[in-house]
Amino acid sequence: MTWQTVTLQIEPILAALRKHKAGTILITLQIALTLAVVCNALFIIKQRVDRISRPSGVEESGLLAIENSWVGASNDAVPALIRTDLAAIRQLPGVRDATLSDSFPLRVGGRVTGVRLDPATDKAITRAAQYSTDDHALATLGARLLEGRNFRSDEVATADSKTFVPTPAVIVTKALADRLYPGGSILGKSIYLIKNGTPSTVIGVVEQLQVPWPGSWTDAFSDYVVLTPIQLTDERNVYLVRAQPGQLEAISKSVPQALFRTNRMRVIPDRRGVRTFAEVRAQAYKTDIGIATFMGAVSAVLLIVTAAGIVGLTSFWVGQRRKQIGVRRALGATQQSILHYFLLENFLISAGGVIVGALLAVGLNQWMMGAFEMKRLSPLYVLLGMLLLLLLGQGAVLAPAMRASRVSPVEATRTS
Repeated sequence: MTWQTVTLQIEPILAALRKHKAGTILITLQIALTLAVVCNALFIIKQRVDRISRPSGVEESGLLAIENSWVGASNDAVPALIRTDLAAIRQLPGVRDATLSDSFPLRVGGRVTGVRLDPATDKAITRAAQYSTDDHALATLGARLLEGRNFRSDEVATADSKTFVPTPAVIVTKALADRLYPGGSILGKSIYLIKNGTPSTVIGVVEQLQVPWPGSWTDAFSDYVVLTPIQLTDERNVYLVRAQPGQLEAISKSVPQALFRTNRMRVIPDRRGVRTFAEVRAQAYKTDIGIATFMGAVSAVLLIVTAAGIVGLTSFWVGQRRKQIGVRRALGATQQSILHYFLLENFLISAGGVIVGALLAVGLNQWMMGAFEMKRLSPLYVLLGMLLLLLLGQGAVLAPAMRASRVSPVEATRTS
């Protein structure tokens, strides 16, 4: 079809659409609303998928987490109980290593602290998650040490979280090190975890560890973690156990049994008490997975309904115009020209819809940015959405347009 032919067809198409204003406006608005919702839904899905796909920094296969609560144990008695538990766990067949920590990546619960280079400043440079653990933490988590050294056993202290004080030595993630000392080495440097507190010397840098919270509020510091050599004597704690290859299922049963043998005055919850890291990840991102699935389903339904609306409206118009089509065929119009007519007519409607929809998509995103702290919608999603709706419209109108092109010239001689 030449540009001249297209130009000649536009005027009669616009005249026909003016005679069917209600149907034209409805399908245009349907396309616009679908574009606005689908663009933002796909953008939300992409954000959720990116969040779910973030590496935890942990060697996830073979890692077991056991939530433990003491019953009737005093803070003074807990350190000895912890030592007994860890010794019993590490001696079990199939166990490579074990550690105690108050939190770990994706646990959905833990301590956040401000990090300073000057102890007197009111505002911290950044926030970071703080994991209190021991010299077995890196081996148990499978975290890779890039620089410096691990904690020594003599550096591991015990403390109550209510009376927590900064430790002389800490290990930080590379992301946090780069944030505090961009372009330089943080090893041997002092950081401050409490305003006007004592300094902590950075003795090691690990490649990556994720904070325990998967929510969007941690996006600015999702890989900023400080490891401190402290075993907390709180009532609740977490044992992390690294299994030998192929032994994860076996130790999931043997470790809790061994803990109850050492001391029955404890509670390991039936729900979330013993979890593989795969289960930890699934539970942490349960909401994100649900939202992404829901948004995908909503987008699919809207696209199907929009396509059905285009098919229905075009089929209705073809039925109404059979005599006019027959006249055009009798006057020499080819099947191809009839097909092109309906494709062009639908393209004009779809073009109007996607232009309005693009404006609605941006407006909807602006509202969600204020209401839900959403990120700004990328123009690429709007452009891709516009292209998708245009292609969907042309695909949906193809079948009724082909039926119109097959109308016989004899229709022109029929009376209604």
